[in-house]
Formats: sequence, structure tokens, C-alpha cells
Amino acid sequence: MKVTVATLSDTVFTLDVSPDMELENFKALCEAESSIAVLEIVLLFNGQPLVGESLSMGALGVADGDMIMMDRKRASAPRRAAPASQTAGGGGMFDFSQIQVPGGGGGGSGAAASASSGAGSSRPRATADQEDPATIRDMLRANPDQLAMLKQNNPRLSEALESGDLDKFSLVLKEQQDARMERERLRIRMLNADPFDLETQKMIQQEIEQKNIDANMELAMEASPESFGTVIMLYINCTVNGHNVKAFVDSGAQATIMSQAAAERCGIMRLVDQRWAGIAKGVGTQKIIGRVHMAQIQIESDYLTSSFSILEDQPMDMLLGLDMLKKHQCTIDLKRNCLVFGTNGTETTFLSEADLPLCARLSGSGKEGEKEEEAALKASVQDSANLEDKQLTEALARSATETKMDTSESKSEASGSGEASTAETGSVGTDFKETDVANLMAMGFPREACITELRKVGGDVNLAIANMFARSLSEKFNQKK
Repeated sequence: MKVTVATLSDTVFTLDVSPDMELENFKALCEAESSIAVLEIVLLFNGQPLVGESLSMGALGVADGDMIMMDRKRASAPRRAAPASQTAGGGGMFDFSQIQVPGGGGGGSGAAASASSGAGSSRPRATADQEDPATIRDMLRANPDQLAMLKQNNPRLSEALESGDLDKFSLVLKEQQDARMERERLRIRMLNADPFDLETQKMIQQEIEQKNIDANMELAMEASPESFGTVIMLYINCTVNGHNVKAFVDSGAQATIMSQAAAERCGIMRLVDQRWAGIAKGVGTQKIIGRVHMAQIQIESDYLTSSFSILEDQPMDMLLGLDMLKKHQCTIDLKRNCLVFGTNGTETTFLSEADLPLCARLSGSGKEGEKEEEAALKASVQDSANLEDKQLTEALARSATETKMDTSESKSEASGSGEASTAETGSVGTDFKETDVANLMAMGFPREACITELRKVGGDVNLAIANMFARSLSEKFNQKK
């Protein structure tokens, strides 16, 4: 049968015993679990102390699933007016000072609690204060070293602490405390379980591995604490086709690459050879749009040539790969924090964290800042495209007004000749003629689109030409995007 033993200090463990086991042997098991000497152990079952060392557990009334309270014998202090009921019972004296009694609103019990408060009762009160989330928060804020360790070892709790929200901090702290208590319960259950059980063996193996990992981490933190820090990547400033670009120096990349957005910004998308399209594989996979076989890069005051593989979705603008580094015999000098080009002797300093792009900063806004930057870039491109479309529409309208075309004459003739003129020219509507449609089709527009646009503008040929040209340019621009 299984018997649960609990102490006043909230220590709980389960023992698998036989009903025939004698009380003295049961106390010996309790000594092995609690490190309390057998002679000092006092057991309490159903409010009564267990006596009779030679009696079996079954004879004492203990059954499967029962709970027994355990405490240490303590020498009784002299009391001024001890009631007879406290000295009449057999067995040792129980120390109930560790039990936290909620404060009442007066009465005899409250007075007794206040009178008996001393060194024994101040300890639980201090423990309760230390477990208060507000107290823990204040202690962490007052100790910068512990706060730094918390940021490194427990980022979630550190984030809740820095938010300033006590409820959020209390919630995270309680979740982690509950998880720790659950792990402790599992460990106790593992120690009390059958050591030859497969699940128990797995749990023992995991605990041994975790202890080895913790010991290795402590040794590393003592011997080489710098290994727990973070480093920034290597970026340099360069100019491509007159546009400033921050290039990532990556000696582990096979080829030099550029994002599609950066290529459009630098104006080299017109040089992309789509015959070199494919898939780039590495940590992930990305689509290669094509390749620019030769482009000029300005680094410091010197100009170098390089080829680019254009990637469709790439967070960084440009990456200098091994092909570029070997071609120009580059040396990554970390001692002087610079990149040296062996072909011409040019040296350029690696950028500091403050000068890095948002996607590469350790303490920056990360993906959110990158999305904002991309959204602003798209908005500026869209505004410029709308302005170009507007200017082009106005120019086409002015050109059509100046030339007057033949459609204006056909329209005036139709208004004067009536039905006879309509029959001669083969009108397709009441507001425009077949000659108008033919003139629009001669510009490369389909017949149905010409008829639809003329009906929409009421037969105004000049306005229809301007609208169709503007729509065509807008569709081409959207296809490029």
C-alpha cells in the first residue's frame, strides 16, 4: 500500500509499504527520506500520535492512500500557565509555529497568536514577504547584477519585469514557480518508484544529463564568460550605380547576391539575365530571379566590378560572397576591424551596430522596423508612379487636342448629316462612329476595349485615348512590381 507522509515544512513524499511493516521500520524509512533521526520522529495519524514500535501499520489503522503527519521532537520550553490538556497526552510535543494562521478580526485566538509571536513565528512571516511578487520585483530592480542575469537566463520574466505591470509579472512568476514545483513532484515520484521501470530509467537519465549540462554551463561561465555574449555581423558601406547600399560580408556564401528591392532601387533590374533563374539553397530556399553579369561597385574611393544573383525575397540588400572576396583577394582583419582588398590596397571599416540596417541590429526593432522601412519605400515608389501616370495622361491629352485627329472631323460631319451619314460610316453606337473605333484600334488597343471606353466617356475620342494609355501604363507598372 502507498502511504503519504507530510511535514509541517511542506515536504511531502510517498512510501510504498506493507500492512505488516512494523512502526519502527516505517520510521526508519521516514528517516531515509527526511534526514531526521528515528528517535526524534513523531508521527501523527488522524490527530493522534502513533505509539507502539512493535505494532504493524495495519494494526495501527493505516490503510492504502492515507496521510501521516511527521514532525521532529523538540524540548518543551517552560510555560507560565500551561493547561493540563497540553501535558496529559503521551508522545512528543509538536511545534506548530511553522503553520501560518490568517489574522482574525479580534477574539481570543487573535490575542493568543499575537502573544506567542516570537522568533519562531517571525520566520514564516519573512518567508511570506520574500515570496510576494512585489517584494521579488523590488529586490531584482535593486540589484543590477541579478537583473542582468535574469535578462540572459529568463528573458520572459525579465520582459514582464521591465513592462512595469505587476499583474503580468505575478502571472509569469506564478507559472514558473508552479512548473518548478511540478518538476520537483516528478522527481520525488521518480525516487519513490520502481528503479527498474522503463519510464523511471528515462527520468533518471534525463536528470543526470541535465545536471551534467548545468555543470558544464557553470564551468563555461566561470572560465570564458565572453562566450555568452552576442556579436554583430560584418557590414560595410558601398555604392552601386550611385545608390548607397550596406553590404553584408559573408565568407561562407558562395556567390554575391542582391535583393530585388535593392536592384530596383539601384536601377540595375534592366540588366538581369533571367536565363540564370533558379533556386538558392542554404539555411533556407529562395527564388533567384536572374543574374547581373557585371556591375560596378564603389568602395571608399575605388571602383570594383562584380556580378550579382538577384533574389526575389531577401531581407538584406546586398551580400558580398566568396566569389567577390576571392576575386579581389580580400582579407577580413578582425584585429583592426576592417576589410582589406588585396588587388588595390583599399581598406574599409566594418560598421558599428548603430549604423547597421534594421534587420541586422541586436537591439533594434527587428522585423517590425524592417516592415516599416519597406512600407515607406513602397509608398514612395507608388507616389512617384502615380505622379508619372498623371503627367503622362496630361501630356497625351494635350497632344491629342493639338492634333485633333480625323475623329473630330468625322464626329462633326456625323452631327450634321444625320441618319444617312450614320449608315454610310457604319456606326456602332449613338455617340461615336466606326471610324473612331478604327483609329483607336490602329494604336494597338483591342476592339472591345475601344468600344467600352468610348461608351464610358460619351464618344470623346481624345479622352478615351488618354484613359487607355494611362491604364496600359499602370498595368505594366503593376506587373513589374
